[in-house]
Amino acid sequence: MLDQKRKSDQHRGESETSMRYARNTDLIKLALRMQGTAEGLSLGDIMAEFEVSRSTAERMRNALLDALPQIEVRGNSGGEKRWRLPPRCLGGMTQPTLDEIAALHRARDLAAREGDRATADALSGLATRLQAALPSPMRTRLEPDIAVLLEADGVALRPGPREMIAPEILRRLRDAIMAGVWINADHRARASGKLSRDVWLGPLAMLMGEGRQYLVAWSEYQDDVRLFALAGFERIELSEEVFERPDEFDLQSYLSQSFGVFQEEVQDVVWRFTPEAAPEARHFLFHPTQTLEDAPDGSLIVRFRAGGMLEMCWHLFRWGDRVEVLAPEELRGVYREMLTRAGTIYNKFKGETDG
Repeated sequence: MLDQKRKSDQHRGESETSMRYARNTDLIKLALRMQGTAEGLSLGDIMAEFEVSRSTAERMRNALLDALPQIEVRGNSGGEKRWRLPPRCLGGMTQPTLDEIAALHRARDLAAREGDRATADALSGLATRLQAALPSPMRTRLEPDIAVLLEADGVALRPGPREMIAPEILRRLRDAIMAGVWINADHRARASGKLSRDVWLGPLAMLMGEGRQYLVAWSEYQDDVRLFALAGFERIELSEEVFERPDEFDLQSYLSQSFGVFQEEVQDVVWRFTPEAAPEARHFLFHPTQTLEDAPDGSLIVRFRAGGMLEMCWHLFRWGDRVEVLAPEELRGVYREMLTRAGTIYNKFKGETDG
């Protein structure tokens, strides 16, 4: 009984210690946030940032006010009060941590792997400046520690096919998007190989990632938003004419209409994963609109609304015979045709090698 009581007291003590450490960590984060904002933080900001009640937010604020009298109070009696910590009040607490600098290196490697060299160079420069501000002993330990962290999550070594896009093309497109101007370009269509000269486009966003990469842009000729393969650009010139982004355009809404990037008519899609594949499939976000349904036999039914039948088939191939397309019929047809073609090519290759 005494041993059980001691274990209970020890567990309670460990829990209380853990809670104190958690509260202290939150207070440090709050102090950093107060110093990192120009307008200051309100109680509502603190509640939202730390997901706490108003009374807890008030206690956190009061604890910092007692510890850091340099905190400035902004606002008047009739408006919302905000609290801000002037620069350089936290000393060494503002130094970046190993995990934070490693995150920059990780983002740099991901950007480089996806062909976004300009972003990779910018992140590399930022990481270098942050490392230069660290004490010498910490800098000495940093490089091997970062290498271990990156190798642990596979970022630096992860293979993957992607298109090679000229850095100058990416730089010009990024400059155009940031400046909000029209571009005049020569672009070669991926499917037909036809070169269109003097195309006027209003760049909206670049879709970078594994495989094929695209520019989302307003086409003056089509008078609508279209996708342009980044690998197809052969010339880009920035104009001085301002491109006014359509007020109604929302990139996330635009992309959510498709399974990948190809824009097609949105349809109701239903896949069934076998009981063996269900545990793995449950961890995938196939589409933002998806719903999951457990079938009595242990299989998993996935439903969502999107277009992009071809890209769906490309993804379905990775699941082999562990997935079945239930709807729509168009997707079933495209998938059946691709499987037939793949089987024909395989049988032909097998016959040639056997012969």
